[in-house]
Amino acid sequence: MHSKQVRRRRAVLAAVVAVSLILLTAYFGESASSPLHSVQRGIVQVFSPIQEGASQALSPFRDIASFFSDTFKAKSEVKQLRNEVATLQGELANAQAAKIQNIQLTNQLKLDNTNSIASYRPVAAHVIVRDPTLWYATVEVDKGSADGVHLNDPVTGDGALVGQVSVVDPNVSIVTLITDHTMAVAAQVQDTSGDTGLLVPAVGNPSQLVLQYLQRNAQVQVGQQVVTVGFKFGQYQDLYPPRIPIGTVTSVGNDLANNGQVQVAPAADLRHLDAVQILTTPHAGSLRAQVP
Repeated sequence: MHSKQVRRRRAVLAAVVAVSLILLTAYFGESASSPLHSVQRGIVQVFSPIQEGASQALSPFRDIASFFSDTFKAKSEVKQLRNEVATLQGELANAQAAKIQNIQLTNQLKLDNTNSIASYRPVAAHVIVRDPTLWYATVEVDKGSADGVHLNDPVTGDGALVGQVSVVDPNVSIVTLITDHTMAVAAQVQDTSGDTGLLVPAVGNPSQLVLQYLQRNAQVQVGQQVVTVGFKFGQYQDLYPPRIPIGTVTSVGNDLANNGQVQVAPAADLRHLDAVQILTTPHAGSLRAQVP
């Protein structure tokens, strides 16, 4: 019984295939006005409106599917772009930090070559802690007494004097910057007379210094460099090697004639200080310059 059904189905299939081949042969062999072509056009005319209606009926569903597909794709692209932006921002920050450090190290190398800093046995250190709001007061560096650092050792950075060691631990030290209110440095203007005074932080302006006790007729001019003196100034013993840059005169005006003082901008970028050198063998002397 089963074999008969199988043979019957095979016979029907063979008949359908044969009829299809005959129709296809006749269709392609006849002219455009033949009966088969006419039947085809009739079928197309009958089903074309149905196809168009179905297409219009399904159009909203296709639009919805397309909307969700585009939305998911857009979200994926946004996420990818955000990740790329974050990566580029990180690379830019690293590049900027490297540029700042390179400038500081280059300036420091110039200082080493011109002031014989090597004779003071400098210890290179990196700033590891700084207060973003009190950047002008102190920084912490990664060298201490185990590296030969002592209390009151001068500290240079960015090619200029930046401060001195105020606290020493075995592996870290705290450096008090020249812009801190407790600091005072004997300093000299590199003018024709070499006028000397005491450099202290400007009150209310942490990014500015004031050179005091100058002669009121001193020939100090804007743009002149201010350096360490390297010798005893009055009752204050200068612990810093001579001729280390400290800053540049930015304003003279009536302050010099009336008060014997001028405004000085620090030479080092203290806000972004990264690499420093601690001079472990300072100039002879035991009394650090203090604000009177």
